[in-house]
Amino acid sequence: MGKKKDKPIDLNNLDEEEKMKYEVAEELGLLDKVLEYGWKSLTSKETGRIGGLVTKKKRDGQKELSSVREQ
Repeated sequence: MGKKKDKPIDLNNLDEEEKMKYEVAEELGLLDKVLEYGWKSLTSKETGRIGGLVTKKKRDGQKELSSVREQ
């Protein structure tokens, strides 16, 4: 199996979900670790925390969107 090449991350050219993931990592103080060593360097606890907060932000965003549509 071939080795995957690490390519630099362009934080300005990400889709919304990826941006949110990086924002949450930054809020938790993990962005430097992710940028230097990649997502694989995180523990399962750190990864789960990021996933949970991303899910919460998505859910909260959906609630805001639906309340705006109702008005």
